[in-house]
Amino acid sequence: MPRIALNGLGRIGKPVRRNLINLGARAEMALLNDPAGDAEQHALILNGQRIPLTHAKTIEAVALADLGVDPVIDCSGVFKTWAMVAPCHAAGVTAVVVCAPVKDGGALNPVHGVNHHLYDSSQRLATAAFCTTICLAPVVKVSHEALDFRQGSITTIHDVTNTRTIVDRPARDPRRARSALLNLIPTTSGSATAIAMIYPELKGRLNGHAVRVPLLNASLTDCVYEVERPTKVDEINALFKAAASGPLRGILGCKSRALVSSDFTNDPRPAIIDAQSTMVVNGTQVKIYAWYDTE
Repeated sequence: MPRIALNGLGRIGKPVRRNLINLGARAEMALLNDPAGDAEQHALILNGQRIPLTHAKTIEAVALADLGVDPVIDCSGVFKTWAMVAPCHAAGVTAVVVCAPVKDGGALNPVHGVNHHLYDSSQRLATAAFCTTICLAPVVKVSHEALDFRQGSITTIHDVTNTRTIVDRPARDPRRARSALLNLIPTTSGSATAIAMIYPELKGRLNGHAVRVPLLNASLTDCVYEVERPTKVDEINALFKAAASGPLRGILGCKSRALVSSDFTNDPRPAIIDAQSTMVVNGTQVKIYAWYDTE
């Protein structure tokens, strides 16, 4: 049974902790480290299990070796390079999963149902970023395998995160300086280009950006892309429905009902196609809406 150490109990860490609890006997939470938490609290009782809680500011200060921890899941958003996670490996941890993009490459970006079969015990570092990439990957998989994906762009209508500004303030980026409570804020997104980590043959053929909106949960990815052969809306939706009920069950969804963002809160699937919004222009340009719970 894996003895898991979870580092960071913020926006991402708390849902990860909840999912680990739901795994029950298949995993053991050996340690929680909350750098921003209350230093007077030294343990959490979850489902009758006492889990040690520390508040170390650096990973070197966490007693990973003493507890025989493996793997480490980092949800702090800080560890973005191999050098930053090196203290985990030095403590005997063989596998580290970070919930942020790894900037210097070489880390597998597994998406269940798409490329998770590439993961093996030789992978010492894996990244679970970005949430939009994980939403986009099943969409690309279905389209690419059935219709041969040519090129495209995405816009993610993304909820606010902790990096946003509450009220207007000075900042280098004049858009990030504006209040997230009052504005739709265009910004950059690496989620589309990160698809090349999953499908190397699509490098340079998919790009996009984001618009941050004043909502707390449930985002939407607007995908527009060209395919090689002519298709129709009915075929596109049929492909997604077949995948959702077959090989991508539990990963991809396809809804024909008239739903809105709050209807997808707590939906565990990375991507849910809004079938009513599917469009095909001139036979080969496809437009898809895919919902996902950002949290």
